[in-house]
Amino acid sequence: MDFETIQFSVSGGIARLTLNRPEKLNSFNVQMHGEIARALDALEADATARVLVLTGAGRAFCAGQDLDDRAVKPGDAAVDLGASLENYYNPLVRRLTGLKMPVICAVNGVAAGAGANLALACDIVIASTAAKFIQAFCKLGLVPDSGGTWILPRLVGSARAMALSMLGTPVSAEQAEAWGMIWKAVAPEALAGEIDALAGHFATQPTKGLSFIRQAIRAAATNSLDAQLDLERDLQRAAGNSADYKEGVAAFLAKRPPTFTGA
Repeated sequence: MDFETIQFSVSGGIARLTLNRPEKLNSFNVQMHGEIARALDALEADATARVLVLTGAGRAFCAGQDLDDRAVKPGDAAVDLGASLENYYNPLVRRLTGLKMPVICAVNGVAAGAGANLALACDIVIASTAAKFIQAFCKLGLVPDSGGTWILPRLVGSARAMALSMLGTPVSAEQAEAWGMIWKAVAPEALAGEIDALAGHFATQPTKGLSFIRQAIRAAATNSLDAQLDLERDLQRAAGNSADYKEGVAAFLAKRPPTFTGA
């Protein structure tokens, strides 16, 4: 499968999707959206994939929308940014959060605008201490999108979310970790090793059970306690019928390491 704006591969149960427009700080254009959609189609059809790693090439993770791709020239009609969200960004966020496997984000550099919110939509985010997270929308008179107004308050609270969104203040990786915005900040030279170790771990774990965990935790943000208890019951029933649950119990009783298949 040939791509120009991304890199995509699956090996050893680990899928890797790298945004690959380093000269544009991996900002999004229509072509990149299309190629990511094709890669996710391939990922969902690949029974060997157990975890997805999302990252960026070069010195940035993603600077958000490529403004050259949305520029309004004098005399032109206004660009319908709502259509851009409806057709590209919203489907991408929905697909990432709906995958049946863990999604790790390796934030190697600046994550701004939609790039920041795409990262925060992933399950586990590890960032280089060279990275910054910026809600840059206010600098253009726009509203945080790609789930930003939903995700950010739930991670850092409404006061911080409001200030970050209205001021566009950069947040360092270390501050993001301290605020609970991300899982961990590590030295730039340690990022690849941290990501490889975590991805390798998830590639051997009970994938179906992990997908149920991510489903339950995401639902908790809007569920009542009663609704969440019902969801836990239903997911636990499904998990209890999985091959990995049977293997986990058998391995525990036999005092041996389990061999999970993700089924």
